[in-house]
Amino acid sequence: MSTTKRVPLGKTGLMISRLVYGALPMGPLQADLSSEEGGELIRYALDKGVNLIDTAELYGTYGHLRHALDGFEGTVHIASKTHATTADDARRHVEHALSGIGVDTLDIVHIHAARIENPFVQRTEVLVELLKMKDEGLIGHIGISSHYICAVRQAARQPEIDVVHPLINSSGMGILDGTPQQMAAAIAECAGAGKGVYAMKALAGGNFISDARQRFRYVLDLPGVHGLAVGMLSKDEIDGNIALFCEDREDPELWARLEQKRRTVTVMDKMCSGCGACVPACTNHGISLVDGKATIRPEDCILCGYCAAACPDFIIRVV
Repeated sequence: MSTTKRVPLGKTGLMISRLVYGALPMGPLQADLSSEEGGELIRYALDKGVNLIDTAELYGTYGHLRHALDGFEGTVHIASKTHATTADDARRHVEHALSGIGVDTLDIVHIHAARIENPFVQRTEVLVELLKMKDEGLIGHIGISSHYICAVRQAARQPEIDVVHPLINSSGMGILDGTPQQMAAAIAECAGAGKGVYAMKALAGGNFISDARQRFRYVLDLPGVHGLAVGMLSKDEIDGNIALFCEDREDPELWARLEQKRRTVTVMDKMCSGCGACVPACTNHGISLVDGKATIRPEDCILCGYCAAACPDFIIRVV
């Protein structure tokens, strides 16, 4: 078992590794690994000292976490997200996560609000229900995940919010209402208010893999960032990121291989019905219908896979 350094996640009382395991890429929206394959990778990271796993109702990865945790005796924290718009659905999502992963409590549950400017108004009913489940012991801490600077700023002033999960990268790709400098200021404000902050999309979903180390360091060095969630699909990625994030060292030969990888979104256009469900699902307004087919603008795509989740015919895939 590794003794990877831990840092406080704001005033939550949780001590976390700076590297957070992002479970999105291994699920059906992207690589579609089996529960056994994905679980083996997560377990490998846990054994190396990573102790916070980030998932969501949308990701379809609860089985992967369950497999990873089977027989694991170390400390692990689990963060999930609900995209519910009603109290009933929020409770259903939390109960589904608990049963799917096989745990009694979720350490963090975020309001999944990537494209919601004012989640504390638009998701009031959900927040109230999450607070009830916190009182019941089903949730340890309540959070907000967002691509909006304004929502992150609001979170700093919300006493009910314990953790913030913001999008930030050095180019600002995916931020919906401003610059990376403005998001960085909002993050610092949250941390100053005692919120735990672990960031996402440092590589914009894979667009910045070619200079990943530089992009990671930018986010990790921002004031107020306690951790960074990264989706990892190989043991090499896990090893390289643990060394970089937690031990401040790197293997140049390993990173030369890792930074050559590329990811993209594929649309099987011959099978596309042109229903348009993917258009509003895109968190970065990067999809439109052209000649009745879904068309993705590469310059706007952050490879999140939410378009794939919205597609009723399963013809969009991040690979």
